[in-house]
Amino acid sequence: MKKIEDIREAVRERYATAAKRAAGAERASCCGPGESSCCAGSGEEDVITRDLYTTEELAQVTDSAALASLGCGNPTALAELSEGEVVLDLGSGGGIDVLLSAQRVGPTGKAYGLDMTDEMLELGRRNQRELGIDNAEFLKGTIEEIPLPDESVDVIISNCVINLSTDKDRVLGEAYRVLRPGGRLAVSDVVFQGEVPAAVKESIEAWSGCLAGALHEDEYRTKLAGAGFVDIDVEITRAYGAEELRLLGREFGVELEDAWLEQGRFSSAFVRGRRPE
Repeated sequence: MKKIEDIREAVRERYATAAKRAAGAERASCCGPGESSCCAGSGEEDVITRDLYTTEELAQVTDSAALASLGCGNPTALAELSEGEVVLDLGSGGGIDVLLSAQRVGPTGKAYGLDMTDEMLELGRRNQRELGIDNAEFLKGTIEEIPLPDESVDVIISNCVINLSTDKDRVLGEAYRVLRPGGRLAVSDVVFQGEVPAAVKESIEAWSGCLAGALHEDEYRTKLAGAGFVDIDVEITRAYGAEELRLLGREFGVELEDAWLEQGRFSSAFVRGRRPE
């Protein structure tokens, strides 16, 4: 496997570029036509990031927060957030899920966003100021070392970020540590079935693009259980077809064989787990 720091730097560079484009409110952003997305392919229709938020949700955030959204799901909609809860978003980017969460948990709750990219943190804070949201805070750090105390969070969300880490066991262990007893993990991520071609696994571009680092859905369950989580579920929300996967492969310089391109090899999923009481 490529060096860990090489992968982390590739991720940082890709998302810094996305933040700069979104900060300028350019429609030709990381998710726009003709540009390569951080978690999607190029072309007129994004493979992974399209159609994740409702019109009503997008109206609750800034344009730049929407443009910087590079996820594969909508964890704020699926996590069933309640008034007064404390939420942590791992890899918060431009802040769309943090800002939506802050509005859902209300003034008695709080939403934290954690990101390692300065440009994304600056964008998230700018979006927070523009919306006048007081119960959100953006923290700098990595998802392998969460800068929060033990048992301080009710809900952990994340949107297509855990796959970017080269140490998922540590990420899930940290998530378990900061969750309060009874707290829950509710993240969107990319998973795969079958085997991933070696060319994909060895591509740094595919790592930063959410493919090479994806876990097999069964391995995700095993790692969550190993970290201590219970009530584990991996729900496939969208399976990518052969042509979509072919586009993604070409985006990262990998030509996938026809025999491998079967429906469902890579999928977006909603991953749940709970820390026992």
